[in-house]
Order: sequence, then C-alpha cells, then structure tokens
Amino acid sequence: MTRYVAGMSQSLSIFYLFARFDPQGGDAWSRRALRLMAAFGEKARHTVAADACVGGVPDGVRATLAQQPPPLTGAVSVARYEAIARAMRGHDLVLSFGAGAIDAVMARRAFPRDAPPIVHHEDAEATTIGGAARLYRRIALGAAAGLVVRSDEAAAPAAARWKVGGERLHVIPDGVDLSAFARGPDAKTVAGFRRKPADVVIGVVADLSGDGANGGEDVALLVRAVAGLSARFRLVVVGDGPGRAAVEKAALAMGVDDRLVLPGALPRSAAYLGGFDVLLLPLRPGPAPAVVVEAMAAGVPVMALRETAAAALLSAENGAILSAHAAEVTLRDALQPLATDATLRAAIGAANRARAAQVHDAAAMIARSAAVYGAAAGRPGSLM
Repeated sequence: MTRYVAGMSQSLSIFYLFARFDPQGGDAWSRRALRLMAAFGEKARHTVAADACVGGVPDGVRATLAQQPPPLTGAVSVARYEAIARAMRGHDLVLSFGAGAIDAVMARRAFPRDAPPIVHHEDAEATTIGGAARLYRRIALGAAAGLVVRSDEAAAPAAARWKVGGERLHVIPDGVDLSAFARGPDAKTVAGFRRKPADVVIGVVADLSGDGANGGEDVALLVRAVAGLSARFRLVVVGDGPGRAAVEKAALAMGVDDRLVLPGALPRSAAYLGGFDVLLLPLRPGPAPAVVVEAMAAGVPVMALRETAAAALLSAENGAILSAHAAEVTLRDALQPLATDATLRAAIGAANRARAAQVHDAAAMIARSAAVYGAAAGRPGSLM
C-alpha cells in the first residue's frame, strides 16, 4: 500500500478500529461511527478494520472494509503491536472504539515512528477496571491525541485513573436525530394494537435472543412488577427470540396475558416510542441502550435502575423517580406514580425532551466530533 502523506489530498484518510463492528446490532460505537462517516462524506476517506465484522457497511455510506485487518485482540505480543502499527500507517487519523481496541493505542505508543495520531473512544464500564488493566490503559493512553467518553460520570474516573485530562479528554454523548421523533408515533407500527383511553401503555424494548438472564428472564421480572400495578395498563414488549417464551409464561402466571402485546422486533423506533406512556428498561447494569435517548427525544419518561449508565443520561426529574433495586416490589412501587399520574408523566417527558435537545442532539455530536478529529489530525476545520 502506498503510504499516505498528510496534506497530499483535500480529504482526510481516517482508519476506524473495532474489536467488533456491528452497526445494525447492539454496538453503539459502530452506529455512531456510521453516522459520522455519513456526515463527513467526501471530506474524509473512511476505512474500517475489525476483528469481527457483522453485516458490513450499509448502502449510502462511502467506506471501505479492510481486507486484512490488524489483530486487535490476543496475547500481549510485540509482533502483534507492530502489525497494528503497520496497518495504521498511511492514514491521517486513527479512531479506536471500545475496550477491545485499546491495543491499537498501545501499538501507537510502542511504535510511534510514522504513526498517525489516534483518538480512542471508551465506555464508562472500562473506567471501573482496576489492577494491571488500569495501569495498562494509563500507559497506552499517554500516546493518544484524545480520549472520548459519553458522559461526565465517565470523564471523572478516566481523568483520575488513567491520567487523561485537560484538552485531551472530551465528553461527547451519543446523538439522535431529534427531528425524527418530533413527528410523533405512527399508530399502525405495532400491528393489531390500538390503545384504549383509560390504559397507560408501558413499553419495553429488549433483546430476547437468549432464554436466560440476558434474554427473557429479566423481562419476565418486569412483567411480574407491572402486573402488581393498581392501574389499567397495556404492556408492549418489542423484541423477538427464544426469550419470548419466558415473557409469555410470566404474563400467564400473573394473569395479565390479555394485557401483553408482543409485536416482535420493530424497525424505526421513532415510529412507535412516542406511543408509550412509559419506557421500562430491564433492571441490569451495563452500557445504556440507544433507546434511552430516543425515548427522551420522544418525550417519554423512563423507568430504570438507579446508578446505572442509563440513569446518568436522563433528566434530573426522571432520575429522581428511578427504582432503587432490581426487585419486583421495588420496581412496582417506583412505577406506580407514573402509571397513575398523567401530569407527572407529561412533566418528566418534557424534561427528558429538553435534556435530549440540550445534550444528545446528533448535529451537536457530529460537530463536536469533527472539531476533535480535525484538531487531532492537525487539520482544524477540515471535517466541518
């Protein structure tokens, strides 16, 4: 490959590195990278490399998949680091995403000659890692031109534990297209479902691809909690897979199977989220699903577990009513005021929509990312 020299073209050459590239699945960084590629357009040339690539790059996004991606994961090896460094050369900028791509940053530190600048993107969960892994990140990130996290809650420990601060640390939340949610829901999206005026519609969007705790069992807990509400309700569970059986079984056992709607997986969340009165999340820690910010954009209150990544995204008004524990009775009690008070739902929904507009607008995410990347590459304004 001919080595690319910065400045030889009007467009930047950007190399995107993932342990797993899955933009159509559950990987938020992959979806975000695609949105950036589409926004930057011909201002940059995009190459994606991943240890595992699911689905490829969709039509309409001008990007190339590396035919021989560098080995991002594996045992500590000088030879592997050298292979990663070799693959990065020739680009103006490298963007690495998630804990599985941290070795790219270490490769940049180990083999700095002719290496382009690298900006790493990390999840909040990685900031809690201790021991040798924490030291490893501290050493590696010393070579990064920048570190991007999604929230202030992630930025504070990143600065303290990895010693990345000042102008190298950037808080850029994921963005959503707010205009898509302003149009309101499409009543025909959930086939066969028509809400009744007296019902409160509680929605769940979940991965039912497994039948254990990460499949239907955690949603079954939600069914048992909702069944105890002293309010007329309909429960709409969006998602499909083997875990659906556990959800149906829980509804039948609680005597609320006639109030359960299972439409399967649905495209275009903007078409149905606004039809929910409350969005109910599975009560487990982990990365915040994209649907949280989408529900906020639709003006919907969210019920989730306190002190989680999802909770950190919500408005203060919404955060004040979250469930303290992942237990049926605790969740039922937290959900009861939302189920019975339309005025409260409207106030929290409005606060969520305002926070989404202030913090999570896709246009703001793209503009801030473009500024960070252009500066790191030594070409300020080149992606604007």
